[in-house]
Amino acid sequence: MPNDPRSPLADAGAPTPQMTPDDSPADTAAATSTAAADPAPADPAADLAAQLKKAEDEALEMKDAWLRSRAEIENVRRQGQNDVTKAYKYAIEKFAQELLGVKDSLELSLAADSASPEALKAGVELTLKQLAAAFDKAQIKEVSPLDAKFDPHQHQAMAMIDSDKPANTVVTVFQKGYLLNDRVLRPALVAVAKAAEAKG
Repeated sequence: MPNDPRSPLADAGAPTPQMTPDDSPADTAAATSTAAADPAPADPAADLAAQLKKAEDEALEMKDAWLRSRAEIENVRRQGQNDVTKAYKYAIEKFAQELLGVKDSLELSLAADSASPEALKAGVELTLKQLAAAFDKAQIKEVSPLDAKFDPHQHQAMAMIDSDKPANTVVTVFQKGYLLNDRVLRPALVAVAKAAEAKG
């Protein structure tokens, strides 16, 4: 009895497709096959795990690159410190080498017991030329400002004296001064002419 509610189909609880007058058996079959063909949704947990693994790998790579960069910067810093230390320690090496010849000449002059005064004078003059050449190579310039205008940046006035020369003119040089690349190593010690109103 197909309409008996106690039939096996009714007990199984299987849904019975409801057909409307507009539905044909072909449409119902197509809908059933389409529903069966839809793929099952992807597992989101597996996708998240893959993304997490990729992010962890990238983080490790970035950390490794950062550590390498930090180590390289530290090496450059240490090398720079070593270079500065060496430059400071051996800054006068070339000048010192030039002075060795001057010292040798002085020692030879002193060792010549039987040398005449003229020979000693010639030796001293030669030694002075060696020293002047060493100064030139080291950019050390002599400051001897006789008859020049007094310059407080390069000269040190030891006295003010009466003179026929214009006021603030250097009239006597007690000790020469020296410049190193235009920087004062030692000011020249001078006497300067008094101003006209200060005379008498």
